[in-house]
Amino acid sequence: MGKFYTHLPPHLVSWILSQPIFFVSTAPLSAKGHINVSPKGTFPNINSFGYISTSQSQSQSSDKRKPVAQFWYLDLSGSGSETISHLYEPSNARITIMFCEFAPDSAPRIVRLFGHGRVLECGTDNFKKWTKKEGVEVIPGARSVVVVEVELVGDSCGFAVPVMEFRERREVLCELWRKKVKVKGERVEGGKGEETMERYWAYKNAWSLDGLPGMEVARRIGEKEGIKPIEKMVGPMANDLPCARRKRYGESSIWTVILQVLLTAIVVLVGERLLGFA
Repeated sequence: MGKFYTHLPPHLVSWILSQPIFFVSTAPLSAKGHINVSPKGTFPNINSFGYISTSQSQSQSSDKRKPVAQFWYLDLSGSGSETISHLYEPSNARITIMFCEFAPDSAPRIVRLFGHGRVLECGTDNFKKWTKKEGVEVIPGARSVVVVEVELVGDSCGFAVPVMEFRERREVLCELWRKKVKVKGERVEGGKGEETMERYWAYKNAWSLDGLPGMEVARRIGEKEGIKPIEKMVGPMANDLPCARRKRYGESSIWTVILQVLLTAIVVLVGERLLGFA
Protein backbone atom coordinates (compact mmCIF):
# COMPACT_ATOMS: atom_id res chain seq x y z
CA MET A 1 0.00 0.00 0.00
CA GLY A 2 1.37 3.39 -0.97
CA LYS A 3 2.18 5.95 1.72
CA PHE A 4 3.01 9.64 1.63
CA TYR A 5 5.29 11.13 4.25
CA THR A 6 5.72 14.69 5.41
CA HIS A 7 9.18 13.64 6.55
CA LEU A 8 11.89 11.43 5.07
CA PRO A 9 12.04 8.16 7.08
CA PRO A 10 15.60 7.04 7.98
CA HIS A 11 15.16 3.64 6.31
CA LEU A 12 14.39 5.37 3.01
CA VAL A 13 17.45 7.63 3.28
CA SER A 14 19.89 4.72 3.37
CA TRP A 15 18.05 2.99 0.52
CA ILE A 16 18.04 6.15 -1.64
CA LEU A 17 21.76 6.74 -1.16
CA SER A 18 22.54 3.19 -2.29
CA GLN A 19 20.81 3.49 -5.68
CA PRO A 20 22.84 3.47 -8.93
CA ILE A 21 20.20 5.41 -10.89
CA PHE A 22 17.30 7.81 -10.39
CA PHE A 23 14.93 9.75 -12.65
CA VAL A 24 14.22 13.47 -12.77
CA SER A 25 10.94 14.86 -14.12
CA THR A 26 9.99 18.49 -14.79
CA ALA A 27 7.49 20.31 -16.99
CA PRO A 28 6.94 23.82 -18.37
CA LEU A 29 3.91 25.81 -17.28
CA SER A 30 2.42 25.92 -20.78
CA ALA A 31 -0.06 23.17 -21.59
CA LYS A 32 1.57 22.97 -25.03
CA GLY A 33 5.01 22.42 -23.51
CA HIS A 34 6.80 19.09 -23.33
CA ILE A 35 7.23 17.17 -20.08
CA ASN A 36 10.79 15.99 -19.57
CA VAL A 37 12.12 12.85 -17.85
CA SER A 38 15.87 12.35 -17.46
CA PRO A 39 17.71 9.29 -16.08
CA LYS A 40 20.65 10.12 -13.84
CA GLY A 41 23.37 7.58 -13.22
CA THR A 42 25.37 8.00 -10.03
CA PHE A 43 29.17 8.19 -10.23
CA PRO A 44 31.54 5.73 -8.55
CA ASN A 45 33.73 7.10 -5.75
CA ILE A 46 32.25 10.59 -6.18
CA ASN A 47 29.83 12.45 -3.93
CA SER A 48 27.43 13.08 -6.83
CA PHE A 49 24.03 13.19 -5.10
CA GLY A 50 22.75 13.32 -1.58
CA TYR A 51 20.30 14.24 1.11
CA ILE A 52 20.39 17.07 3.65
CA SER A 53 18.02 16.96 6.60
CA THR A 54 15.87 19.99 7.34
CA SER A 55 17.78 20.71 10.54
CA GLN A 56 21.08 20.87 8.60
CA SER A 57 19.88 22.73 5.53
CA GLN A 58 19.35 26.42 4.91
CA SER A 59 16.08 26.17 3.06
CA GLN A 60 15.27 28.79 0.43
CA SER A 61 11.72 27.63 -0.15
CA SER A 62 9.17 30.45 -0.52
CA ASP A 63 6.36 28.03 0.33
CA LYS A 64 4.76 28.35 3.78
CA ARG A 65 5.10 24.59 4.17
CA LYS A 66 8.37 23.57 5.78
CA PRO A 67 10.38 21.36 3.40
CA VAL A 68 10.84 17.74 4.43
CA ALA A 69 14.51 17.85 3.47
CA GLN A 70 16.82 18.82 0.66
CA PHE A 71 17.90 16.46 -2.08
CA TRP A 72 20.66 17.46 -4.48
CA TYR A 73 22.58 16.08 -7.43
CA LEU A 74 25.58 17.11 -9.51
CA ASP A 75 24.46 17.83 -13.07
CA LEU A 76 26.87 17.00 -15.90
CA SER A 77 26.99 18.82 -19.25
CA GLY A 78 24.95 17.25 -22.02
CA SER A 79 23.15 18.05 -25.24
CA GLY A 80 19.96 19.41 -23.62
CA SER A 81 18.88 21.64 -20.74
CA GLU A 82 15.20 20.86 -20.18
CA THR A 83 15.40 20.50 -16.40
CA ILE A 84 17.34 23.75 -15.99
CA SER A 85 14.93 25.64 -18.25
CA HIS A 86 11.86 24.42 -16.37
CA LEU A 87 13.36 25.28 -12.98
CA TYR A 88 14.26 28.77 -14.23
CA GLU A 89 10.75 29.45 -15.55
CA PRO A 90 9.06 32.10 -13.35
CA SER A 91 6.51 30.67 -10.87
CA ASN A 92 7.44 27.11 -11.83
CA ALA A 93 10.42 25.11 -10.48
CA ARG A 94 8.30 21.98 -9.92
CA ILE A 95 10.32 18.78 -9.90
CA THR A 96 9.96 15.11 -8.97
CA ILE A 97 12.79 12.67 -8.29
CA MET A 98 12.01 8.94 -8.61
CA PHE A 99 13.96 5.91 -7.42
CA CYS A 100 13.11 2.31 -8.32
CA GLU A 101 14.29 -1.00 -6.91
CA PHE A 102 15.30 -3.40 -9.68
CA ALA A 103 17.49 -5.88 -7.78
CA PRO A 104 16.27 -9.53 -7.76
CA ASP A 105 17.17 -10.02 -4.09
CA SER A 106 15.34 -6.90 -2.82
CA ALA A 107 11.69 -6.10 -2.20
CA PRO A 108 10.07 -4.03 -5.00
CA ARG A 109 9.87 -0.34 -4.19
CA ILE A 110 9.30 3.05 -5.81
CA VAL A 111 10.12 6.26 -3.95
CA ARG A 112 9.26 9.72 -5.24
CA LEU A 113 10.50 13.04 -3.87
CA PHE A 114 8.09 15.85 -4.76
CA GLY A 115 9.21 19.46 -4.46
CA HIS A 116 10.63 22.57 -6.04
CA GLY A 117 14.17 22.92 -7.34
CA ARG A 118 16.79 25.57 -7.92
CA VAL A 119 19.87 25.61 -10.10
CA LEU A 120 23.36 26.59 -8.97
CA GLU A 121 25.36 27.08 -12.16
CA CYS A 122 29.02 26.11 -12.26
CA GLY A 123 31.31 29.10 -11.84
CA THR A 124 28.86 31.22 -9.83
CA ASP A 125 29.54 32.26 -6.23
CA ASN A 126 26.54 30.26 -5.00
CA PHE A 127 27.85 27.14 -6.75
CA LYS A 128 31.33 27.57 -5.26
CA LYS A 129 30.05 28.21 -1.74
CA TRP A 130 27.55 25.35 -1.83
CA THR A 131 29.93 22.71 -3.18
CA LYS A 132 32.61 23.74 -0.69
CA LYS A 133 30.16 23.64 2.21
CA GLU A 134 28.82 20.19 1.26
CA GLY A 135 32.20 18.77 0.25
CA VAL A 136 31.14 18.07 -3.33
CA GLU A 137 33.91 17.26 -5.80
CA VAL A 138 33.40 19.34 -8.94
CA ILE A 139 34.42 16.92 -11.68
CA PRO A 140 35.19 17.89 -15.31
CA GLY A 141 32.00 18.59 -17.26
CA ALA A 142 29.89 19.58 -14.24
CA ARG A 143 27.56 22.41 -15.22
CA SER A 144 25.41 22.84 -12.12
CA VAL A 145 24.08 21.49 -8.86
CA VAL A 146 20.31 21.01 -8.69
CA VAL A 147 18.95 21.44 -5.16
CA VAL A 148 15.42 20.19 -4.46
CA GLU A 149 13.33 21.43 -1.55
CA VAL A 150 11.47 18.18 -0.87
CA GLU A 151 7.89 18.81 0.28
CA LEU A 152 6.41 15.32 0.09
CA VAL A 153 7.79 11.77 -0.04
CA GLY A 154 5.86 8.98 -1.74
CA ASP A 155 6.67 5.32 -1.03
CA SER A 156 4.85 2.65 -3.02
CA CYS A 157 5.24 -0.89 -4.26
CA GLY A 158 6.90 -1.67 -7.56
CA PHE A 159 5.17 -4.94 -8.34
CA ALA A 160 5.11 -4.19 -12.08
CA VAL A 161 8.73 -3.00 -12.23
CA PRO A 162 10.93 -5.65 -13.90
CA VAL A 163 13.70 -7.44 -12.06
CA MET A 164 17.09 -6.47 -13.46
CA GLU A 165 20.60 -7.11 -12.28
CA PHE A 166 22.97 -4.17 -11.99
CA ARG A 167 26.26 -4.88 -13.79
CA GLU A 168 28.30 -1.70 -13.75
CA ARG A 169 28.16 2.06 -14.02
CA ARG A 170 28.60 3.61 -17.43
CA GLU A 171 31.44 6.15 -17.26
CA VAL A 172 31.50 7.26 -20.89
CA LEU A 173 30.35 10.83 -20.18
CA CYS A 174 32.68 11.33 -17.21
CA GLU A 175 35.62 9.93 -19.17
CA LEU A 176 34.79 12.13 -22.16
CA TRP A 177 35.07 15.31 -20.09
CA ARG A 178 38.16 14.08 -18.24
CA LYS A 179 39.99 13.51 -21.54
CA LYS A 180 38.98 16.87 -22.97
CA VAL A 181 40.12 18.75 -19.88
CA LYS A 182 43.35 16.75 -19.68
CA VAL A 183 44.23 17.23 -23.36
CA LYS A 184 42.96 20.77 -23.86
CA GLY A 185 43.32 22.27 -20.40
CA GLU A 186 40.05 24.03 -19.67
CA ARG A 187 38.95 23.85 -23.31
CA VAL A 188 36.53 21.45 -24.94
CA GLU A 189 35.03 20.81 -28.34
CA GLY A 190 31.86 22.82 -28.81
CA GLY A 191 30.52 24.82 -31.71
CA LYS A 192 33.48 25.67 -33.93
CA GLY A 193 36.80 24.09 -33.10
CA GLU A 194 38.25 24.33 -29.62
CA GLU A 195 36.01 26.32 -27.32
CA THR A 196 35.68 27.07 -23.66
CA MET A 197 33.13 25.18 -21.62
CA GLU A 198 30.95 28.29 -21.61
CA ARG A 199 30.90 28.31 -25.42
CA TYR A 200 29.92 24.63 -25.42
CA TRP A 201 27.01 25.50 -23.13
CA ALA A 202 26.04 28.44 -25.38
CA TYR A 203 26.02 26.08 -28.35
CA LYS A 204 23.91 23.34 -26.72
CA ASN A 205 22.38 24.47 -23.41
CA ALA A 206 21.05 27.98 -24.02
CA TRP A 207 17.45 27.04 -24.85
CA SER A 208 14.96 24.28 -24.12
CA LEU A 209 12.92 22.19 -26.52
CA ASP A 210 10.04 24.65 -26.12
CA GLY A 211 12.21 27.74 -26.57
CA LEU A 212 12.54 28.52 -22.85
CA PRO A 213 15.79 30.13 -21.62
CA GLY A 214 18.36 27.61 -20.42
CA MET A 215 21.67 28.21 -18.65
CA GLU A 216 22.23 31.88 -17.85
CA VAL A 217 25.95 31.75 -18.60
CA ALA A 218 25.19 30.03 -21.93
CA ARG A 219 22.86 32.80 -23.04
CA ARG A 220 25.21 35.53 -21.84
CA ILE A 221 28.24 34.13 -23.65
CA GLY A 222 26.17 33.26 -26.71
CA GLU A 223 24.88 36.81 -27.05
CA LYS A 224 28.30 38.34 -26.36
CA GLU A 225 30.19 36.18 -28.86
CA GLY A 226 27.44 35.67 -31.44
CA ILE A 227 27.18 31.89 -31.05
CA LYS A 228 24.33 30.33 -32.98
CA PRO A 229 22.69 27.51 -30.96
CA ILE A 230 22.77 24.04 -32.47
CA GLU A 231 19.85 23.06 -34.66
CA LYS A 232 18.32 19.93 -33.12
CA MET A 233 15.01 19.69 -34.94
CA VAL A 234 14.70 17.50 -38.03
CA GLY A 235 11.73 17.16 -40.40
CA PRO A 236 9.35 19.26 -42.53
CA MET A 237 7.56 20.75 -39.49
CA ALA A 238 10.76 21.62 -37.58
CA ASN A 239 10.59 25.35 -38.34
CA ASP A 240 7.14 25.60 -36.74
CA LEU A 241 8.33 24.36 -33.35
CA PRO A 242 9.02 26.86 -30.54
CA CYS A 243 12.71 25.99 -30.35
CA ALA A 244 13.12 26.95 -34.02
CA ARG A 245 11.70 30.40 -33.27
CA ARG A 246 14.00 31.10 -30.34
CA LYS A 247 16.39 34.02 -30.36
CA ARG A 248 19.33 33.38 -32.67
CA TYR A 249 22.50 35.08 -31.55
CA GLY A 250 24.55 36.91 -34.13
CA GLU A 251 22.24 36.79 -37.12
CA SER A 252 19.16 37.70 -35.05
CA SER A 253 20.85 40.81 -33.66
CA ILE A 254 21.75 41.97 -37.19
CA TRP A 255 18.19 41.53 -38.42
CA THR A 256 16.91 43.30 -35.31
CA VAL A 257 19.06 46.33 -36.11
CA ILE A 258 17.89 46.35 -39.75
CA LEU A 259 14.24 46.13 -38.65
CA GLN A 260 14.72 48.96 -36.16
CA VAL A 261 16.27 51.17 -38.86
CA LEU A 262 13.40 50.47 -41.27
CA LEU A 263 10.75 51.16 -38.62
CA THR A 264 12.49 54.39 -37.64
CA ALA A 265 12.58 55.53 -41.27
CA ILE A 266 8.88 54.74 -41.72
CA VAL A 267 7.94 56.65 -38.56
CA VAL A 268 9.98 59.67 -39.67
CA LEU A 269 8.41 59.70 -43.16
CA VAL A 270 4.90 59.35 -41.81
CA GLY A 271 5.55 62.08 -39.27
CA GLU A 272 6.85 64.47 -41.94
CA ARG A 273 3.78 63.90 -44.11
CA LEU A 274 1.40 64.43 -41.20
CA LEU A 275 3.15 67.66 -40.24
CA GLY A 276 3.22 68.89 -43.84
CA PHE A 277 6.98 68.81 -44.28
CA ALA A 278 6.73 66.74 -47.47
